[in-house]
Amino acid sequence: MNIVDSKCDLDNIDFLMGSVMLIDKEKDWTSFDAVNKLRWAIRNSYDIKKVKVGHAGTLDPMATGLLIICSGKMTKSINEFQGQRKRYSGTIYLGATTASYDAETEIVDRYSIDDITSEKVLSAAEQFVGKIDQVPPIYSALKTDGVRSYVRARKGESIKMNARPVEIYSLNITKIDLPNVEFEMECSKGTYVRSLAYDLGRALNNGGHLIKLRRDAIGDFKVDDAMTVTALAEKIRSKQRVSSK
Repeated sequence: MNIVDSKCDLDNIDFLMGSVMLIDKEKDWTSFDAVNKLRWAIRNSYDIKKVKVGHAGTLDPMATGLLIICSGKMTKSINEFQGQRKRYSGTIYLGATTASYDAETEIVDRYSIDDITSEKVLSAAEQFVGKIDQVPPIYSALKTDGVRSYVRARKGESIKMNARPVEIYSLNITKIDLPNVEFEMECSKGTYVRSLAYDLGRALNNGGHLIKLRRDAIGDFKVDDAMTVTALAEKIRSKQRVSSK
């Protein structure tokens, strides 16, 4: 397996035959943006007319952290990577809800947090560990009636999202500084951390939404070994310039 990480030498990488690129996605980048930028860099720097490039699990624009991008024949392994456990860290804001369950949309409702204590937060978090049924946000890429739900949500349409089984292997509250609650978690494929933030608020008879999220690992791959899209694209272009001299 050709792993493209912060320590690799591109001399031994064949993007057409297949590579696994470990990307530390920056805030405000979409996963699609990252794929497009790297596809363009590979095609132009190596004079490849067509190369398959895809990602193994979307990260929302607000989120940062590990994004696995595959090229060439390694795109066949995308489902395998998507199925691996994910590790996240982030911050939930209690006392307010949004339609998207994160800070990407405006606050819809506000609640007093005067009766919330650290003990109540810790107790509420415990109920989400294990196999649970989770309702995805309406602002998601899942399709309802054949259309991406976020497209329908932006039009103001009424959408019913069905609950799906997911598993949260661990959920550790690392800091409580109300209204902010910092956490670390490990979960299965298909888990929406935004929904967890919303559901934690509901469990406290309050409101909650996600204001910060970072994906720290996917299976054995860690964000500490990744590089930004910009850094990898420049590394690819630099290698091509050296080779052409």
